[in-house]
Amino acid sequence: MDGVLFDSMKNHAQSWCETMLHFGFTDFTAAEAYMHEGRTGAGTINIVASRNGVRNVTEKEEKEIYQYKCDIFNRMPEAQPMPGAYELLKKVVSAGITPLVVTGSGQRTLLNRLNKNFPDIFRPELMVTAFDVHRGKPDPEPYLMGMQKYNDFFHTSLTSDSFAVVENAPLGVQAGVAAGVFTIAVNTGPLPDEALLSRGANLLFPSMQSLSDHFDEVFC
Repeated sequence: MDGVLFDSMKNHAQSWCETMLHFGFTDFTAAEAYMHEGRTGAGTINIVASRNGVRNVTEKEEKEIYQYKCDIFNRMPEAQPMPGAYELLKKVVSAGITPLVVTGSGQRTLLNRLNKNFPDIFRPELMVTAFDVHRGKPDPEPYLMGMQKYNDFFHTSLTSDSFAVVENAPLGVQAGVAAGVFTIAVNTGPLPDEALLSRGANLLFPSMQSLSDHFDEVFC
């Protein structure tokens, strides 16, 4: 969702940097925020805390830190839909393909915007968020759960070769590949292309608009 459907990653990076600084983790950078994208908030917090010598972050502390980050994020200007995303999704639906959202986000305000910005596209039953998974990206669990939700909802038994992943984050690409799914990377952020290709992306596009422009070549 973040960085694919919404141009929200720059806000996430800034809010993570401010949060980490507030809690005394001074070595966290915006570039690292992009590399952690797709990971659950708790996962990011524990990695940074452990690196700084705090090895036993309690669940209460995790929630406090993540809530602080969410509060900063929610005060920022509203993230706009990613250019080309809605155009691509309309082509997906018109082609008879069912879109799912598989995100590490726990931002309830952003989740609520999906129907507003992408009307008649997504079903709530076909969404996987940070609230659903035990192991976030790069673990394949989020995408495996997404495929399972699809099969349960439609009473089918499709395998991973019937799905495709669209990802902008290195950890997301890694998760999609680990789940055995054809994975398309869109480099909508500041990372070098190699950060996505090295994680196993099957295709790489420079933007969602570019992927939309090449929809017929990729999906049909």
